[in-house]
Amino acid sequence: MIKIDGSYGEGGGQILRTSVALAALTMKPVEITNIRANRPKPGLKKQHMAGIQLTGRLVDAEISGLYEGSTKIVFRPRSRKGGRFEYNVGTAGAISLVLQAVIPAAILAPEKVVLQIEGGTDVAWSPPIDYMRNVFAPTVSKMGLHIKIEQVRRGHYPRGGGLVTCEIEQVKRLNPINVEQFGTLEYIRGISHCVRLPAHVAERQARAAESVLRENGMDNVDISVEHYPREHDPHRGPGSGIVLWAMSSTGNILGADALGTKGKRAEQVGSEAAHSLVRALSTGLAVDAHLSDMLVPYMALASGDNTIGITEVTSHLETNIWVSNKFLKTKMELVKREDGTGILYVRGLGSEVLS
Repeated sequence: MIKIDGSYGEGGGQILRTSVALAALTMKPVEITNIRANRPKPGLKKQHMAGIQLTGRLVDAEISGLYEGSTKIVFRPRSRKGGRFEYNVGTAGAISLVLQAVIPAAILAPEKVVLQIEGGTDVAWSPPIDYMRNVFAPTVSKMGLHIKIEQVRRGHYPRGGGLVTCEIEQVKRLNPINVEQFGTLEYIRGISHCVRLPAHVAERQARAAESVLRENGMDNVDISVEHYPREHDPHRGPGSGIVLWAMSSTGNILGADALGTKGKRAEQVGSEAAHSLVRALSTGLAVDAHLSDMLVPYMALASGDNTIGITEVTSHLETNIWVSNKFLKTKMELVKREDGTGILYVRGLGSEVLS
């Protein structure tokens, strides 16, 4: 059994999600202790339990210690399963973080996996679903992983109620990814949305973002605006946000986002996302902070060596590398630079796990 100290590194939910994902991927039992030890309220929350429970269903796992506040779990995979799975997080817990835990196990299921998850689509401290659809999914498709993510309904904190479907095709081989430099900027696209709020909120977010981008010499910008008439708005509670992504001539994608909160002007939301994207583009590197940690398990499984240039090295990335080295016999080398950027080299395992 692999034993993971959940207090390692940033000591939050990331080490938990990655450990469960890799346990399901490799079918190796894992014991995780000191869960979220570095947080003000240690232990499991509902959103963490969601990812563990749903991943467990894909591998018929025996799970002990799974309750709110628990600081230790044991996760024992038994057999892989495919088909359709439905799950309600029960809060505004981030659907994207649940997907991070579930997708690695799903790619090795005996048949296509279809997930329907209810929870939060646009919540703090997690990638929005628009980011998962427009940055994560297209990038991993170049590695041979085909994922279709559809947003049926948005969900914001605290009401939740967002609904997402995700289809994951099985793979027999993953291609390595080698994208150090971003390349020449082709265009920038985006989605600015608001629900249960006046339409001008989404419009102002988009205008502010576009203004910042154009001030920085980026002209091919198209940000769509999403809003709903008050009397026909299907969402449970108010919220807003914006996701931007930049595409290079070589097909690399950088993303950035910002979330609206009470008392935060729409112009600030749009400007925040745009400045974040400008900073990422200024590095000249190909993979943003959100995407880099998500790519780690897929790079480890690739049939060949991988290299990615990272616009910002985060504690989540370093945590994922540490956990992956516990489960997978591969070599990962992260070269951090003084400016906060980095290069990650991964020697892929090829068919060792996929066979």
